[in-house]
Amino acid sequence: MFIALFFLLKKYAWPVILKSAEEREQTIQRQLAEAERLNAEAKALLLQQEKAMAEARSAAQSLLADVKSQAERERTAAVEKTKAEQEDMLARARREIGAERERAIADLRREAVDLSLAAASRLVGARLDGEADRQLVTGYLASLETSK
Repeated sequence: MFIALFFLLKKYAWPVILKSAEEREQTIQRQLAEAERLNAEAKALLLQQEKAMAEARSAAQSLLADVKSQAERERTAAVEKTKAEQEDMLARARREIGAERERAIADLRREAVDLSLAAASRLVGARLDGEADRQLVTGYLASLETSK
C-alpha cells in the first residue's frame, strides 16, 4: 500500500507540489530583487537628500553672512553720515558764533565811537556829529587795535 501510495503521489501530487514550490521560490527571488532595487533607490535618495540639505545649509550660512555684512555696511554708513552731520553742525555753529562776534565787535565799536563823540563834544563844547568826525574816531580806534 505504501508503494502504491508512493507511486500515486509521485505521479500526481509531486509535480504539483514541486511546481508550486518553484513558483514560490521565483516569487521570493523577484521580491528579494525588488527589495534590493528599492533599497538601492532609497540609499540614492537619502544621499541626494543629504547633499541637498548640505547645500541648503551652505546657502543659508552664505545668506546670513551676506546679511550680516550688509548690516555692518549700513551701520558704518549711518555712523559716517551722523559724523558728517555733526561736523557740518559744528562748522555752522562756529560760523554763526564768528558772525555774532563780529557783529558784537562792530556794535561795540559804534557804541565806543558814539561815546567818544559824546565825550569829545562835551569837552569841546560843541556837538561833533559829522561823518568826518566819526571816521576820524574810527580810524584812531583801528590804529590802537593794530598797535596792540
